[in-house]
Amino acid sequence: MTPSVFGYSATIVALVTLLTPLASAFVIALFLRRQGSIASLVSTLTAAVITTGGLALAYSGARFSESAVWLSLGDFTLSLGIKFDDLSALMISIVGVVGLCVHVFSLGYMHDDEAKARYFGGLSIFMFSMLGIVLADNLFMIFIFWELVGFSSYVLINHYHAKQSAADASKKAFITNRVGDFGFILGIIGCYYAFGTVNLTEIAAATGTGIGTNVIALLLFCGAVGKSAQVPLHVWLPDAMEGPTPVSALIHAATMVAAGIFMLCRIEPLFAISPLALDVVTWIGAVTALYAALCAITQSDIKKVLAYSTLSQLGYMVAAFGLGRLEIIPDGAKGTLSFIAAGAGAAMFHLTTHAFFKALMFLGSGSVIHGCHHEQDIFKMGGLSKKMPVTFITFTIGVAAIAGLPFLSGFFSKDAILHLAQEKNYPVFIVLFITAILTSFYMVRMWKLVFLGAPRSEDASHAHEGGLSMTLPLVVLAVLAVLGGYTHGGLSLYGHAFEGVWSQIPHAEGAGVYVMSLVILLVGAGSAYAFYQPSATDTLETKAPAAFGFLAVLKASFDAAYNWYVSKVQQRFAMLLDFLERIFLSGLIIRGLSGVVGLVGIGARALHTGSLHTYVYWFLAGAAVLWAFAGGWLN
Repeated sequence: MTPSVFGYSATIVALVTLLTPLASAFVIALFLRRQGSIASLVSTLTAAVITTGGLALAYSGARFSESAVWLSLGDFTLSLGIKFDDLSALMISIVGVVGLCVHVFSLGYMHDDEAKARYFGGLSIFMFSMLGIVLADNLFMIFIFWELVGFSSYVLINHYHAKQSAADASKKAFITNRVGDFGFILGIIGCYYAFGTVNLTEIAAATGTGIGTNVIALLLFCGAVGKSAQVPLHVWLPDAMEGPTPVSALIHAATMVAAGIFMLCRIEPLFAISPLALDVVTWIGAVTALYAALCAITQSDIKKVLAYSTLSQLGYMVAAFGLGRLEIIPDGAKGTLSFIAAGAGAAMFHLTTHAFFKALMFLGSGSVIHGCHHEQDIFKMGGLSKKMPVTFITFTIGVAAIAGLPFLSGFFSKDAILHLAQEKNYPVFIVLFITAILTSFYMVRMWKLVFLGAPRSEDASHAHEGGLSMTLPLVVLAVLAVLGGYTHGGLSLYGHAFEGVWSQIPHAEGAGVYVMSLVILLVGAGSAYAFYQPSATDTLETKAPAAFGFLAVLKASFDAAYNWYVSKVQQRFAMLLDFLERIFLSGLIIRGLSGVVGLVGIGARALHTGSLHTYVYWFLAGAAVLWAFAGGWLN
């Protein structure tokens, strides 16, 4: 029997939570397109409903699975269903809390925007799409909502569609994700062919080995590479910062880009029997983490720094997932076997803490941009610690958390990943350890240039704190960035609600954990604080132009390679296909056949002379042919 929440069936509560943002999007699109203020309130109240419903489901202990057949074609059936376990309970809590904070922040940030109704309608359809991924019980259903998330992202990135850069960024995000999604749909088809099902529970129960399983797992991973912006499909995420800053916080820090990690954890049993696929996943994540951290060092746009930081942290999560191996252990109490998957636990733990402190920093950057009259260049800021104290304090907490300061959330989740890497793959541990040092380096660089020293522009001189709607979400997320790493004990925000995930988190013990964290902080954060001066120019570019130039080239290399490929290979191949189409298809086949038909038509028209004598001759000739055929002379 399905458990109850608020006195109602948990299935009903889940459906209401899922469908409310869809209803909000429809109401805004049909009736409130010119009523931005009302639309913003409707969307924000919808986010509150999602948060309430999601947290109630998560903490009520309701864990269930329900489905119904939607489409049946012969032996193939497509079901729509809900799978609500500890993993989806954790994810729906993150989406709800961060989504509500972003909505409230947007009330102030987008207050004067003329297209406010379209913006909040886009937020609602995104929330619906993301919740669909979280609650889906099969891969086909995930794919449907996966594409809706891509559409939502396109709409929100393209909010300032009059700007060419925003239009280009939205198209780039949409096309790049379609590349990964093509592999994803092939993986889903392969999964159905191999196991006869795409239901997540049934896949977990299926077993198989060999090259086929590795290929299927890697094809499914393509979807995560696109959505979670892993190398080589990472190029869309930095450009996506053209969208409004709250969009960056919601989609490109805490939820949409985390969908790839969530999907991997959903199909973890498939990867558990695919060791080759896990190795590929591990190294793609490690390379992405290091590459993005190096790129972040040279950025001058505050949102671009955070974008590359997000890329790097997503690489951490992907690498953590790949490092995990299922260990089968006997369950003495039940006499059965249970599975401990350390990789998924570490990845989801860092996803959770990262959602809090990165959403905090993105919204903090939005507060800075709003306070500085939409200035985004960190070298034109400075001195904001005194002018924007709430933003300064909360942003500092976010920086400390991502840098791994002991007892903050990022310290615990990074410790879990580094400990796992140290045990399973030491070369990957070295890469991630260097990445952690670089992370604290570029984050302190940004923090010092933005908040310390004297204002370096007129906009920074007149910076001001936003209203309550913009500062309250920062305070809430700052609290979560501090306490979000405590998964057990009296300080835990979670209790035993997500024990199925928390039980998989690896933890190191002893003073070595704190020593490693302090080394990371001293080398990374300490060197950045000592090296960079609050000035209008980049100290690295001034003192080490060769190193700065190398990092700039490294950042631009992928875009340059893709541009070369499109112009020199893809475009020329398209021109060749166009030439062949004109010659053979349009020319020889279509026009050739039309020419033959035309000649037949001309001949047929010539026979219609209107002369009775001519028709008599043709009748006699036809009769003679028929007589010869009937007589067997033409056989």
